[in-house]
Amino acid sequence: MLALIDEYWRMGVEIILLWVLFYQIYRVFRATRGIRILVGLAMIVIALTIASILLKLTVIGWIIKSAATVLAFALLIIFQPELRNGLARLGSTGFFSSTTSEQKEFLDTLADAVVQLSNKRFGALFAIERSISLENHAETGISIDGALSKELAVTIFHPKTALHDGGMTIGSERVGAAGCVFPLSQRELSDRSLGLRHRAGLGISEETDAVGIVVSEETGSISICVDGEIEKRLSEADFRKRLEELFLSPGTPHEKVDQQELDSEARRIGSGDRDMVSD
Repeated sequence: MLALIDEYWRMGVEIILLWVLFYQIYRVFRATRGIRILVGLAMIVIALTIASILLKLTVIGWIIKSAATVLAFALLIIFQPELRNGLARLGSTGFFSSTTSEQKEFLDTLADAVVQLSNKRFGALFAIERSISLENHAETGISIDGALSKELAVTIFHPKTALHDGGMTIGSERVGAAGCVFPLSQRELSDRSLGLRHRAGLGISEETDAVGIVVSEETGSISICVDGEIEKRLSEADFRKRLEELFLSPGTPHEKVDQQELDSEARRIGSGDRDMVSD
């Protein structure tokens, strides 16, 4: 046994290092538009290679080896935007790079803006960037690149403005873009009162690790979407506490809201709580 370990331990280390490397690359590129194409293409190449080896298909094996170099250069050209954005995210230090006091100040500003939108019953949708960049989604909207304030949020999500139907991306404590189109979650939701904004908040939290914040246009209720799960109808105190847990104490365990309680509350509110995006 010791002889085997002494002979093959380097191979085990290589396998572990390669696995960590490929996993980190996947984490960086998983939110890009071309990742599904890249994964599908890789699976096809791997399947054909295995089949050519097992079944001794010499022609297919020769074609794969001959086309490997050309295919590598073609992928670099085809996925140039995704590679550029992904490599830029490798050096990212996450959502916050400032001191704790500055982080707290920004979260207070964000919470104040959301609460004011809730009181005015202005429908709103935010995506707060964490380790995965939202640049691809920000490109679907109008670039803002400005400091967040209550006045800016209320102006953008006012029902009479051109950008109120889209989402707002926030990263590095600044507003990236507004009027953005977020992917809609395709999951079957038990609460029929949830509209397109809530589905968009869920969708962005499913495709990235961003935190989605939704303000209902019908009721003014505040919801948070994290990792494909939604926490609905949060009070102001609970909302502020949850923001601090997510961004100031990321290691804090999250206690999920009981689904039966949410369903009963939805039935109590009734069919009048329909949050559909206005024209």
